[in-house]
Formats: sequence, structure tokens, C-alpha cells
Amino acid sequence: MGEPRVSSNDVITNFACTECDPCHINTLCQKGMLEVFTAILAIALAFSSPIRANLQRLSPQFFSKVSTTHYHPMASVANGTSNGITNGTSSPLKITKRPWNERGHADHGWLYTYHTFNFASYHSLNPYHESFGPLRVINEDRVEKGTGFGLHSHAEFLIWSYIVDGELEHRDSMGNLETLRRGDVQFTSAGTGIRHSEYNRNESRDNHFLQIWAKPSVRGLKPSYSTRHYPDEMKRERLCRIMESVERHDGKEGESSPIPLHADLSMDASILSPGNSVEHKIVAEGKRKVFVHVVMSGKKQPGSSSGAKLEIGDMELGEGDGAYVEGAKGPGSVVIKSIGDAPAEFVLFDMNE
Repeated sequence: MGEPRVSSNDVITNFACTECDPCHINTLCQKGMLEVFTAILAIALAFSSPIRANLQRLSPQFFSKVSTTHYHPMASVANGTSNGITNGTSSPLKITKRPWNERGHADHGWLYTYHTFNFASYHSLNPYHESFGPLRVINEDRVEKGTGFGLHSHAEFLIWSYIVDGELEHRDSMGNLETLRRGDVQFTSAGTGIRHSEYNRNESRDNHFLQIWAKPSVRGLKPSYSTRHYPDEMKRERLCRIMESVERHDGKEGESSPIPLHADLSMDASILSPGNSVEHKIVAEGKRKVFVHVVMSGKKQPGSSSGAKLEIGDMELGEGDGAYVEGAKGPGSVVIKSIGDAPAEFVLFDMNE
């Protein structure tokens, strides 16, 4: 097969200063005017049913972009829950949907990928899609058999791979070499700098994995590496802690213990059968952010009446969808229910603001 290919999608694009480029200034002005128009229209939609109905009929995609935030009235902890969610206060909990088909997307033939956050050539003006708390990257990647990411560099990021299906070989400048399979999570703290490659050596089966990055709370760390295995049995009908802040980690280093990382972030994974639910208890006191991502079973989301689906409050998420949850506060919890016709695999992040 020859040398692995290097994908531009593995490097976050740094945009050069273009303040002296008249064409760029004009483009920015147009984008700014569009954002103002969008904001005004969103307000009008909130108060005008006829306008909202006509716009939905004429442009459903645009309508979805301005109508996917829900506010859920919260009961206090003493009064229990409202819509399956508590946040420790009587303030509303804000849930904003990240639809699967509005993510950044690229099909390079050998790599089929979706970007929840700005990455490579994908750049959204929506501040949600730049980062959320310390969470910076969630790429849902499918690597064609016999291909992969060539040797490339990273520094000052926490990077981990959540293997959904197939095989992925990891090799790095620290001397690590292993083949990852379903249930494996490989973590690298890039720190002062590492080089690595990720390659699908399997000649008959594509690989599907989540590539996740977070911003560390401490810079200049010595590079480190670890791999843990979390079989499906640990995730079925429950939340399995995958990543945990060093501040909350219990120090255990078992094969399926949470991986410690230098960020105020916890990550759980779960596989929920239809009709079942799990309750995530907010991991720390004070204001928190939560993000939920539903893993896809195919390259596109199944039809509206099929596939895995989750419900958070009254927000419905299908395969590939995500949800930005704001206003959470510990002590409190978030209840997630599986409402589709197939088991729903998802990951949940609990982070500082």
C-alpha cells in the first residue's frame, strides 16, 4: 500500500491575518450582515407563527438552524426533577441541538469525516462550534481499509481515539505501536510535542472512530500515552466513565479504569436499549457544561422513524446529532432516555465553563 497518507483534516487550520485584503473585508461584512439578519429573523420567528410556518415550508434547513435551542424550566433539588433534568437551581437549562448534517463534512475517498467543531477547512462563525469548555474537537472519522493518517505532529493538546468499529494502528515518536479495536480508547497527552500516525492495516474492513481533542489546563506537560479497554458490557444500560480529570481521578490504573487527563473534563460512554434511561450526576459543584454526542451506525442518519434516538428533556437527538447543554449546576443531574428502535451508543462530556 505504500506510505500512509497525511490528511489535512488532522491539522486545525490557522487563519492568517487578512485585515489588508479588501475582498476578505467585504466577505466579512457580508457575513456580519447575514448574522444580524439571522438574529432579527429569529426574534421575529419567536413572536410570529405565520412567518415561522411559511419559512419552515420554504426553507426547512434554515428554519432548523434558528429553532434548535430549547429552554427547560428546572425544579430545585428539593422539588425533584423537571423533564428528567435538574441543575440545582430554579434557572432554566438551555439545550442547543447540533444536527448531524450541519457539522463540517469532507469525503476524501480514503477518509469520510464529520466535524462537530471548527477543523481543517471547516470554519463556522457560530461560537458554539469553535469549542465548548475545554472540548475542542469531535471528529467522527471513517478510514478506508488499507489507508490512514501519515506521520504528523501535535503539541499542547489532549487527544484520544474512541474506537467504534474496525481496526486502527497507532504508532508514535515515544516508541508506542499497537492495533486498536472496538472498545479501546487510546489517549495521548501531546504536551511539549509528539509525532504519530494512525493507519487502518486491515485490507477488508473500514475503521470507524471518534477523534476527540481537549485543551489542557496545564501547558508544557511531558508527553504521555495510555490505552484502556471498555467492553460493551461495561456500557450497556449504564454510564461508563472513560476519561476523568486528574483532580477527581481515584489513582487506580486498571485495564478498564478511567484515563486521567489534565483538564476539568469527565467523559462517559453508554449503549442504551430502546425504552431505557440513565442518569448522569453532575461531577462537581458549581456551573457546568455538558455535551452529548450520538454515535452513527452508518455514513448518514437513518430515516426519521428508524435508528437510534435519545431524549434529553424534550430535545430529541438522532444518530450523529449532538447537544450543547448549558446552565447545569452541581449537585444536579441529566437524565437521558433511549427512544429509538435501535440501541443508542453515545458519549457524554461534563466540563467546567
